[in-house]
Amino acid sequence: MDHLIGQLVFLALLITAGTLFGRRIRQISRNIKLGQDVDRSDRPGERWATMARVAMGQSKMVVRPVAGLMHIVIYAGFILINIEVLEILIDGLFGTHRVFAPYLGGVYDILIGCFEWLALGVLVACVVFLVRRNVLPIARFRSPEMQGWPKNDANIILVVEVLLMFAFLSMNAADGIAQARGLEHYVNAGSFPVSQHLQPLYAGFSDGGVVLIERGAWWFHIAGILSFLVYVPYSKHFHIFLAFPNTYYSDLTPAGRLDNMAAVKKEVDLMMSGDPFAAPAEPEGAVPIEPPKFGAKDAQDLTWKQLMEAYSCTECGRCTSACPANATGKLLSPRKIMMDTRDRIEEIGQALDAAGGTWGDGDGKALLGDYITEEELWACTSCQACVEACPINISPMGIILDMRRSLIMEDSKAPEAITAMFNNVENNGAPWAFPAADRGKWTEELSAES
Repeated sequence: MDHLIGQLVFLALLITAGTLFGRRIRQISRNIKLGQDVDRSDRPGERWATMARVAMGQSKMVVRPVAGLMHIVIYAGFILINIEVLEILIDGLFGTHRVFAPYLGGVYDILIGCFEWLALGVLVACVVFLVRRNVLPIARFRSPEMQGWPKNDANIILVVEVLLMFAFLSMNAADGIAQARGLEHYVNAGSFPVSQHLQPLYAGFSDGGVVLIERGAWWFHIAGILSFLVYVPYSKHFHIFLAFPNTYYSDLTPAGRLDNMAAVKKEVDLMMSGDPFAAPAEPEGAVPIEPPKFGAKDAQDLTWKQLMEAYSCTECGRCTSACPANATGKLLSPRKIMMDTRDRIEEIGQALDAAGGTWGDGDGKALLGDYITEEELWACTSCQACVEACPINISPMGIILDMRRSLIMEDSKAPEAITAMFNNVENNGAPWAFPAADRGKWTEELSAES
């Protein structure tokens, strides 16, 4: 009877976690789809290779070896220990214990031993990351945008990981004691190279106490994992899932090439077609088409890929630490650009939910101005250092350029130096304040000297 109650409780826990996770995924998917369309279906072979190299292979993480190698340990632990979690799920649903052991034989012992070493590696790496974030004076963890919830979010996940790994090892330690005592329901299976060193902590307990430790650690471990599943989509750690599609849909154009705005290109094509004032005739009775927007003023004006990048951002700060503008004391932080974009599209999504899915006249706010200032945008040098540094190919620069376009083409706002450059291009055909006829005069002096 006790086993049946446990199975029912486990099933209810599993259904609740799955429902909450699925609902959150639908919200995020809806929010991402609020962005403008962009075609990223070309060159599938190259895209798969990029995803395999960057997301699965962690190729850009190891540029910083210490953090990169520890992240690989956590990544490997997350992937491989999930095999053990699958066994826990089956045991929880059907009331079995170590259900894979009879089928895998000696291989099962090897797997459990590997899982334990990985669990130890994850535990140590998380402790090191906690020290790096909270004790060591690492500038990218001290930025203004990392204060408050972003810092707490990172610490919560690291502490939870430590507790989950300790629970996993404690579960195995108690299980090993129960096996040695021949307790009912505990099959002799598994190798415990790490957790055997925890057995002295529990060896003095009675049989009932050992079972209580093993079952308590088992429930804590699986309940913690399911809680983690529900929590992650609200956290920066959602990159665990989104890193793969985000790298698959990476921008494969050569670095430094800027895209042409479709609306502007269309106007130029009309001008170059013959009559500069020509425009396609509208059919009689046609509904007037709303003029296209230039650039991005709010989150919905960005592409779905840019919104996916905002949700994929790991908040690691590599982009900000590589940014020359930030290094010279400018206000710009590429990481903040991505965090602000995510916060804004989240705010829009919540407003849509509250209003039954309609946006109406909006909420009177915008990403540009209320979240990201003009000073931040104009500090960017367009060098792409942030794009190169990002471990999962996010481009804060793309968002910055789109909002600059909005400032210039929608609001006619730009720094004085840029406005002067535009005027020179219009009047002189070049960025310099000299007519074309005068720009070569300096060569006449060289000819005279020779």
